[in-house]
Amino acid sequence: MNIIAIDQLKITHNALVLVDLSFEIRRSLALVGQSGSGKSLTLKALLGLLDPGLNLFLEKRSDFEWQLGKSVALVPQNPFTALSPLTRIKDQMFLTSERSKELFALLGLDESLLERFPPELSGGQLQRVVVAIALGSDPKLLLLDEPTTALDPSSKEAMITLLKTLQEKMGFKMLFVTHDMGVASALCEEICVIYEGRVIEQGEIGTVIRNPKEKYTQALIDAEFKTRGFRN
Repeated sequence: MNIIAIDQLKITHNALVLVDLSFEIRRSLALVGQSGSGKSLTLKALLGLLDPGLNLFLEKRSDFEWQLGKSVALVPQNPFTALSPLTRIKDQMFLTSERSKELFALLGLDESLLERFPPELSGGQLQRVVVAIALGSDPKLLLLDEPTTALDPSSKEAMITLLKTLQEKMGFKMLFVTHDMGVASALCEEICVIYEGRVIEQGEIGTVIRNPKEKYTQALIDAEFKTRGFRN
């Protein structure tokens, strides 16, 4: 099996269904929706981090054992809160020195940064550090929680290019959770648009952007591309 399948992911609170969806990750999938659409709940469910008051039914298929922090890793949205400001970078890698240096070289980071504290690094450098930490276990699936949100445009573009290069080298699949159609189209091959916890449109991302079937999808596209005149 070469596809990661979420056959059903259902989240309920009492009798209320908050999320009920399914999707497949062939190579790189963007899960796109506005705030409140259910994308954050979906990510939390996959990470096993749902609030205790919520109920989860999850059926998934993969050709590997689903282990968080090992076969499945997360790149968080905000590296400033993901890392301890009072602990040297090297002590937050939880890897051998040799492996840490190897990953830093792969991500274009100088190994001297391992001796520094997070506040001494730029936002772009910190985001690469959390990517290095995520890749330390050689994951089969990389979950990305809008990791470009806090970056300036040039750093954002560099991160997109880097992630695509790393995927080519390491062979992991990506699930990118975002509201940003621009970054989604630059990074991913397929898209899954969700609204009120349900999938309303999915397919090859260029096709969906050029010919959206739903008004909600069109609104997301217009919000991102109205000043760019862009259709990938």
